[in-house]
Amino acid sequence: MVPVPQTRTQTPPVLRRAPVQQRSAERLARILDACAVLLDETGYEQLSTRAVAGRAGVPIGSVYRFFGNKRAMVAALAHRNLDEYARRISDRFAEAPFLDAQGAIDGVLDEFIAMKRTVPGFALIDFGVPAGAPGESAGGRDEARGGPAGRDREEPSGGEGDDRAGGGGESAAGIDVEDPNRLVAERICALIAAHLHRPADDDLRRKVLVGVETADALVRLAFRTDPAGDPALVDETRQLLYAYLVPSLS
Repeated sequence: MVPVPQTRTQTPPVLRRAPVQQRSAERLARILDACAVLLDETGYEQLSTRAVAGRAGVPIGSVYRFFGNKRAMVAALAHRNLDEYARRISDRFAEAPFLDAQGAIDGVLDEFIAMKRTVPGFALIDFGVPAGAPGESAGGRDEARGGPAGRDREEPSGGEGDDRAGGGGESAAGIDVEDPNRLVAERICALIAAHLHRPADDDLRRKVLVGVETADALVRLAFRTDPAGDPALVDETRQLLYAYLVPSLS
C-alpha cells in the first residue's frame, strides 16, 4: 500500500476561533459555502460579511466569531479549496491501477480544471486571496468599507459575536504571508513523491513549483479565453507539463 502523506487540514491561521463542536463546524462550513456562492455572484469587491451571513442563514455575530473581516473569510475558503484539491488528487492517484509520470500530471491538471468548472467561487478564489485588491491597503485595512484595520464597516459594535479580545482584526501578514502556489506545489510534490516512489528532494520541489506557476498562468489564460476553459489552451498546457516534468518524474 502506498503511504499517503499527511495533508494540511489544520485550522487555517485566519480563523479567530476553531470550531470545537459539530454544530459550530457545520455553521463554519455554511458560512464558507455562502461566501463561495456570493463570490461568483458579486465578485470579491462587492462581497460583504453581512451578505454572507444572510445567505448562510446565520447571525452576523457568527461570522465575526470566526473571522475578523471578509479577507480572512476568503483566505479560509482558499485553504479549504487547497485541502479539497489535495484530497481529489490523492483519491485519483490511489484509484489508478498503474500510475506513471503522465498519469500523475493528468491527475493534477484535470482536477484543477474540474474545480475551476464546478466548485463555487473557485474561478475567482482558488488557493489565495486577491493580492492588492482595490480598497485594501498593505496594512490589512478594508478601506473600501471605511472600517478600522482588519474589519468591515458592518461589524457590530457589541453583542453577540463581537469578539474583540486580543485587539481584534488580522494583519495582512497574518493572511497573505503564504504564497498560494508554493503551498499547492508543496502538497502536489508530497503526493507525487509518495505515489511514484521517489524522494521529495529539492530538485523535485523546484520542478513542481515551476510547473504549478506555469500551469496557473496558462489555465487562467484558458478561462479568460473561454468561460469553460479553452480546450486547445488546456491541451497546450498539458503538453508543456509533459515535456518539462516527465523526465524528472520517470
